[in-house]
Amino acid sequence: MKAVIPAAGLGTRFLPATKAQPKEMLPVFNKPTIQYVVEEAVSSGIDDILIITGKGKRSIEDHFDRSFELEYSLRNSGKTENLREIEAISDMADIYYVRQKKQKGLGDAISTAKNHIDGEPFAVLLGDTIAQSKVPCTKQLMDAFYKCEASTIAIERVPDEKIERYGIIKGTQFSDSVYKIEDMVEKPSFQEAPSNLAITGRYILVPEIFDHIKDVKPGVGGEIQLTDAMRSLDAVYGYVFDGKIYDIGNTFEWLKSSIEIALMDDNVRDELKQYLRECLSKGN
Repeated sequence: MKAVIPAAGLGTRFLPATKAQPKEMLPVFNKPTIQYVVEEAVSSGIDDILIITGKGKRSIEDHFDRSFELEYSLRNSGKTENLREIEAISDMADIYYVRQKKQKGLGDAISTAKNHIDGEPFAVLLGDTIAQSKVPCTKQLMDAFYKCEASTIAIERVPDEKIERYGIIKGTQFSDSVYKIEDMVEKPSFQEAPSNLAITGRYILVPEIFDHIKDVKPGVGGEIQLTDAMRSLDAVYGYVFDGKIYDIGNTFEWLKSSIEIALMDDNVRDELKQYLRECLSKGN
């Protein structure tokens, strides 16, 4: 299976930090956001990845490319651990790139992958969303897809106060962790939401999705929504995956993600906890 990672958004909610760099390259703890996403795809057994970029996204390509000058410097300096880490980034997978010419929504971005996908089911991992779990989220989703034999998307339960931030599904329970989706509502109010099950930025889609995207009429801002195309598929299932999603959608969520992921690292956990205690004790 191939993976598609949309990473063409302008990142306006992160300005001025994203004026000259992609939001997908903003570091979460010690790695760019998009590196976590690529690593998840690779850990799920995928080694053919298409990243959909746009204007001003060249640093994404540079990050996953070889850096001979840096490698030479690290080798001569005896920094073998750093060298192995840098070489591993460029050796992870076969990564290809295509540009979304205009900002016309997620559905339009996915449509640019049609020729690369070549008529097979494929995974979609949003480039600004990190999933943390023992079994990679995409691998869990792939397993569910092969059981359901239809497009399958990752969902998670969200608190009532966060419902309006997400696409929410309406569905009936198919098995312990799987729902047959009847409808998808984009960012409803709590009162209007059909459930508290949110779409989380991981999808396994059948190739027929490209034909459905062509039939979608542009919505607000002239954007073509992927949810509108999925709504017209014969069947879509939602899988409540075992793990946690970090949605790097705004500066506060990005900051929380960096802290939480840093607290998972044995090398900095204790020192960071002590620092946070000191900050809180001072009333900062």
